Order: sequence, then structure tokens, then C-alpha cells
Amino acid sequence: MCGIVGYVGPQAAAPLLLETLQKLEYRGYDSSGICVIHQGAIQVAKARGRLRVLQELTRNGQSLPGSIGIGHTRWATHGEPSDVNSHPHLSQSGQVAVVHNGIVENYLELRDFLSEKGYTFASETDTEIAAQLIDHCYHGDPVQAVREAVSLLTGSFALGILFRDHPDQIIAVRKDSPLIVGLGKGENFIASDIPALLKHTRDILRLDEYELAVIRQDGVQVFDRYGDPVEKEVQHVDWDPGAAEKGGYAHFMLKEIMEQAEVLRDTLRPRIKDGAICLDLKHITPEDLRACDRIYIVACGSASHVGHVARYYIEKLTRVPVFVELASEFRYMDPPVTPHTLTIVISQSGETLDTLFALREAKARGSKVLSIVNVVGSSIANESQDVIYTWAGPEIAVATTKAYSAQVAICYLVALYMAQCRGTLPETRLQEDLAALSGLPELASRALQAQDHIQYLASLYFGCKDIFFIGRNVDWAIALEGSLKLKEISYIHSEAYAAGELKHGTISLVEPGTLVVALCTYGPLQEKMISNIREVKARGAIVLALAPEGTPLVEETADHVMYIPRANPLLNPSLAIIPLQLFAYYVALLKGCDIDKPRNLAKSVTVE
Repeated sequence: MCGIVGYVGPQAAAPLLLETLQKLEYRGYDSSGICVIHQGAIQVAKARGRLRVLQELTRNGQSLPGSIGIGHTRWATHGEPSDVNSHPHLSQSGQVAVVHNGIVENYLELRDFLSEKGYTFASETDTEIAAQLIDHCYHGDPVQAVREAVSLLTGSFALGILFRDHPDQIIAVRKDSPLIVGLGKGENFIASDIPALLKHTRDILRLDEYELAVIRQDGVQVFDRYGDPVEKEVQHVDWDPGAAEKGGYAHFMLKEIMEQAEVLRDTLRPRIKDGAICLDLKHITPEDLRACDRIYIVACGSASHVGHVARYYIEKLTRVPVFVELASEFRYMDPPVTPHTLTIVISQSGETLDTLFALREAKARGSKVLSIVNVVGSSIANESQDVIYTWAGPEIAVATTKAYSAQVAICYLVALYMAQCRGTLPETRLQEDLAALSGLPELASRALQAQDHIQYLASLYFGCKDIFFIGRNVDWAIALEGSLKLKEISYIHSEAYAAGELKHGTISLVEPGTLVVALCTYGPLQEKMISNIREVKARGAIVLALAPEGTPLVEETADHVMYIPRANPLLNPSLAIIPLQLFAYYVALLKGCDIDKPRNLAKSVTVE
């Protein structure tokens, strides 16, 4: 959730740390800090608020000389946002500095232990406990000190560590939280995520569970949990550095919305070859899919909304019951999982901690696990029997758009592949749907051309205090995501309801002037949706409908309509989400909100 960076090399470290931290602002944070080693001392600067506060405080790093350092952007979990609680944290002796992502779950126990040893604490954080514990374990060998301290920590962590007495090296170690090493020429780096390093290197090492790396200017050594050296494969990142920049758009979110046609093309094209589906599953076999008697889709946030869309299509095409569960609940609900269960785990980052723990719960009960993630080599990908990567590229805005669309597209393919394996879909229908999927990128491009019309509609309604989204069947699943997009970036109170539930209490909230967004893309229930529109209009609501082109009855009934291209019904969720994303974006823009970094939110949630 937070951001870690580190540098050792010939350059001045502090300005570089601040620049790389800027590339991680999308992850969400409330404070930031850096530290460097210079003339035998660790110098620390940190501040609450945006990174620019720290830049001003340090004169963009010029006030902290030195060529080795670590930096951090913090999202508060233990202790309020403050200068004192910000990272890096320094041990009482001044020997050890630590930056940390994750949570030390046994920090109170360790705090009591360290207090008995004479340590005092300046902050309310669990991270300071890690710094003091490493200091306590240090007797001249920094690697041994970190290894001993890590063995005592319970929870999730990625740690970047400096030792005052070893001013030529950074130590990095991780468990359940992502951390990468960047390999440069005569310089090396650590970071939480690739965008921080794209300007400086394309060659990275991904640390696996409990691996420890010693990073020096002239090289990197990696050790496993037992202290044995590990030969790591160097991964070359082929992302264009511009992929992590705004590319001329006002915000990353708008850029990523407009990239969706290209992302869908990249996601689908390699997987539909000569009328066949190519998912390249290595461990989950067609026999496993034929023996499957239930499916759990486990995810958080927008990824769980993908799961609701997928449920309708998987059940319809395969006749296998599907249960969509929030990962934060799944782990504790004693789910009836068996070896005949397939668990589909969805996560953009591949590091969402609740989802990772849910995955482990499913595996422990014998389930096969298929993950759908965007980040190659992430924890969820590594711990699944099989993984399908979305290939959406880096998504910088906190509110997901293109990653959501890529996940939905993958779920279409999974549904069709399962139906093919189980023999529940005629070959002619399979080929028809695959041909339709191949045309989705072009249809998405057409849907994006409604940008100006949607901006106009946003100008009519950005002052609303409450907005309700309604839909039936798969339209209800799309409404969940449309409502979430609006509330998370515009801060307007918004709710999504199954339209058939209006009479069961919800309609009491509708009063004159209330905006209701009515999704009408599901053809078999369109007439019932027209009735629901009339119900809310009779109570004074203003209705903004969403429908395929060529549905005049919707236009006659609603006040305004957002249209999507008419297409195979399989594709409607992918097309319908585009105008809802654009509507949320322009509403937030007109309200003057911080669109790419909405308050209280973070991109990658690596704590429970």
C-alpha cells in the first residue's frame, strides 16, 4: 500500500529518492520521508502531507548529501499521519534505519520485550519496533541481524534497511508484500513497484517470500530464508517509460480509460487463435474443469465486481454454481471448499493481502486456484496453480479502469473455455462468441467516442448529493462498479441496487431531483427496467439511462441516455462500464477533486 525506494551508487541519493517516490504517489499516502548516510551518520527528513512538502523541506534533496539512501510514502495503519510516525524510522542508537510496507502483527508483544531491554519509542508505529528489534539483534553482522529479527516478526512486511556502520549497502527483505531490486550500471535500486525505476533501469529482480537481498553499488546478492545464495532470473521490463506517465492527458485516470481498446486488444488477441481459446493453463486440466462442482470467485473492491459479472456468464454457459465472495470474508467463513472446487482469485496488483490469504485458505482445503492478475511474478500469481495475466500495463490512478476491463475480458474467456471443456456450449455458439470477443476492442473504441456527450451530462449532474444506480441481472453487477467509480473519486454518496428490490425499501430514498442512473443493456429484462424507470420518475427522480444504440423506448422514458454500440450481449458489460467511468471522471473533474489520488484510498492494499 505504501511506497518504498532505495538507491546506492555514484549519484546524490536524496534527489533521486524524491524523484522515484513521485512515481509511487499513485499508491496512496499521507506522509513521506527519506534518509541518507553521510559522514558516518544517518540523516533523516520526513513530513506529513504531499511529497512536495518534503521536497520543500529538503530543498529537493540538496540539504541531505550522500550517495546511499532509502525513502518511503506512508499510508497510516498504526498511529495517525504525522511527521513523527512517518518513515524512515531510526533505532534508538542511530545505527539502523528502516522503511516498511505491511503490518507487524505482534508489535505490542515485541514492544514490551524491547522496553524491558531498555528501548524507548518515539512513534506509535509498528515499523519502529522493527528498527529497534534489528538494532537489538545487531552484533556486527547486518545480514545476520536482519535474518534474526525477521524470524521474530509476525505479519506482512517489505523492509528496506540501512546500517550506519555499513554505509555501502542496503538490505531488503520481504514477506507477503512486494519488493523488487533494480539493476543499473554502477548503481542499484530497490522499490515497491516498477514505475519508480523505469527512468533508471529496465532490469529487475523480484524477491520471493523471505528472500533477503544485499544491494551495493557494484552488485546484488540474494539469499533464501536459510541464508543460502540464490541465483535470481533477471526480468527485463518492456514497458515504455511513457506508459507510466500521463501522455498528454490531464490525469492518469483519463489516460487509462482511453487506453482500454488497446488493452483489450493486447489481452484478447494472443488468446484467440484460429477459433480456439489459448489460456496456456499448466496445472488445471480440462479434466479438472469437467469434475468441478462449484466455483468460488474471491476478490476485493472492483475485482469483486468483475466476479459478479463473471458469475452470470459462467453459470449460464457451464451450469456450474458460482459464489462470489469478498476476500476479507472468505478467509473467515469456513467455506465448503473441496478438491472439486475451483477458486478464481482476481487482483490487479497480485499483492492484495486479504485476497492472498483467501487464496491460501482455498488451497489448504484442496481447491484448485486460478488467479487473474496484472503483475507478473506477484505473490498471488506465484502461489496459484495457474495464472492468467491481463497484460493491462501499469495502472497509476487509484481508481481502476483498464485493469477492470481486462479482468472482465479474461473472465469471458474462462467462461467460454470451461463451457467448451464441459460440452455445455454448441460449437457454433462458441465460434460466434469468440468472433464477437475478437471485435470487442473496436467496439470499445467506438464507445470511447461518446466522451464529449458524457462530459456534457456530467456538467448537468455534478452538483448532486445522492445518486442511485439500478439494474437487473448483469446490469446490476455493472451498476456496482459504476457506483463505486463515482463515489471513490467524486465523494458523492452513491449506491447500486438491483432494480427489482426498489419496492423493498430503496424507493423510499427517492425524492424530487434525485438522480437515478438506470442500466438497460440486458435485453430480456429491458421492459421491466422501463417499468422501474417509470416508478422512480413518478416520485420526482431524474433518470440518466444507459442502453445500446437503437432502443427508442428507453429514450422516450428517461431524461437522458448514454448509448453503447449494439453488440453481442456477451460484450455489454465491457462496453457499458466505459461511459460510467467517463461519467465518474468528469463529475469529479467538475467538482475539483484529486482524481488520481482520492482521499483515504490506496492503489494496492497490502494490509488486512
